[in-house]
Amino acid sequence: MRSQISGRPRRLDLTICLVFGAVALSGCGPAVASTAASTSAATTTTPAPGSATPAPRSTGTTVTYCTVGGVALTMNIWLPQTGPAPRPAAVFVHGGGWEKGNAGPVNRLSPVESGLVGQGLVVASVNYRLGPQYVWPAQIEDVKCAIRYLRAEATSYGIDSTRIGVWGSSAGGHLASMLGTAGPSAGYDVGQYLDQSSAVQAVVDEWGPADLAAPGWGSAASQVITQVFGAAPGQPSAALRAASPVSYVAADDPPFLIIQGAADSTVPASQSQELAAALHSAAVPATLVMVQNAGHGLTPTGGTPTPSLSQVNQMIVDFFVSHLRSGQ
Repeated sequence: MRSQISGRPRRLDLTICLVFGAVALSGCGPAVASTAASTSAATTTTPAPGSATPAPRSTGTTVTYCTVGGVALTMNIWLPQTGPAPRPAAVFVHGGGWEKGNAGPVNRLSPVESGLVGQGLVVASVNYRLGPQYVWPAQIEDVKCAIRYLRAEATSYGIDSTRIGVWGSSAGGHLASMLGTAGPSAGYDVGQYLDQSSAVQAVVDEWGPADLAAPGWGSAASQVITQVFGAAPGQPSAALRAASPVSYVAADDPPFLIIQGAADSTVPASQSQELAAALHSAAVPATLVMVQNAGHGLTPTGGTPTPSLSQVNQMIVDFFVSHLRSGQ
């Protein structure tokens, strides 16, 4: 990725985190329970494209961030109640095989969202166009537009536009990784706010596809990939390579935290391992957390997932605090 945001020199930092029982062998940090979910009031605003958006008066707000072909794309935004502005921001991209899912309710925060808001970060959760009605690259074009929108309206929301992170799970993890690796030359920056950068400064990829052209996919995943991207995995495909985060890894990519269920039968563990290896080869700081006894979505498989879901949630919060709030 060739970022439009100035960055610091990168150091080689690949950590593989393996936890057995209650003992962290490397890179996992302390076992801390996640912050409980909280509730907040909700309002909705729909700004005109390119116009200034007033900052939300309540914790949870839904806004239209971009409009594509008459389709209004929305995101939920939560502002912290404490801490000085401008603040870093973290953006969540939902999963669902690029064909399902949504940003979630604006009046309820997930444990990670709650933890980040409690640490003084602005948090957003993004909706994007879904397949099969909208095929690739609609999804990455939309989430890139979301990042550009937040930069365009940084003053309204009290955001430090040089400190924006992103995380997502499954298909959302894929899109988050694409935000971290695929720069302007990839051709996915189209639409509104093109005077702003879609670069991000930290990425958390939760069991997201990284190399769509690779073999090893199950029949259900192969079917979805074919529907959304127009080509079947496991065979040479320029389209799938162009939609794969591993195709764009470069030395100036932001730091990554990659979380993967070791027994995932939907997105093979080799996908996260390949991405971590590519980042390592490019000297990009990267931590790979292999969750034992966990399938897709960290569902228990053959035992108790280790580290636990609450510990993983805390790792995500700590990662963003370390790389965004501290400005490191």
